[in-house]
Amino acid sequence: MTLKQEHLVVLVDDNDREVGTYPKLLAHTEGKLHRAVSVFVFDGKNRLLLQRRAHGKYHSEGLWSNTCCTHPYPAEAPAEAASRRLREEMGFECSLQSVGRISYRAVLENGLIEHEYDHLFAGLYAGTPRPDPDEVSDWRWIEIDELERHHTERPGDYTAWFWSALDRVRDYAAFSSS
Repeated sequence: MTLKQEHLVVLVDDNDREVGTYPKLLAHTEGKLHRAVSVFVFDGKNRLLLQRRAHGKYHSEGLWSNTCCTHPYPAEAPAEAASRRLREEMGFECSLQSVGRISYRAVLENGLIEHEYDHLFAGLYAGTPRPDPDEVSDWRWIEIDELERHHTERPGDYTAWFWSALDRVRDYAAFSSS
C-alpha cells in the first residue's frame, strides 16, 4: 500500500488543542504530535478483537494490535473517525464509547515516529468481522489473560501503542464481561 502524501493529520498541542494540519507521512517522519484514534472491541466474555496489520502498511506491518486505529480527518470528531474506521477496516458497526486518552512517542522499526495524542474508544460486538484485506492480514478474539501471557512470551509481536492503550481500556473490558 502506498501512503498518499495528500492525506492530512490534525496537529495538536499537549492538551489536544488543534494547531494546524500536516501531511501524514511528514508528520510520521518528523515526529509531529498529531491526533489519533484507537478502537478496542470486546465480545462481552472478556475477549478482545485483535487484528494483525496487513503486510504493505507503511509502518508496523504484520504486528498484532487493537481492533482498529486511524487519524481523524481535519474537522472530523474523534468519535466519528472511530466509527468510520471500524466500518472501513473491520467491516462492522457497533456502539462505541470514549474510554480515555493517551499521548505517546515511539520510534518505529523503519525510522518513522509515532507521536500521537490518541483518543481511545471501546465497544461490544459478538459477530464475525469482515476485515479489509488491504488493512488486516488476520484477526482473532483473545481473552485478556491469554493476551498477557502471549505478550510476555513474544513482546515484539505487538504495535508500539497497543499496551499503553490497553492499560487505559482494561476497566471497560472488566465492565463489559460482568
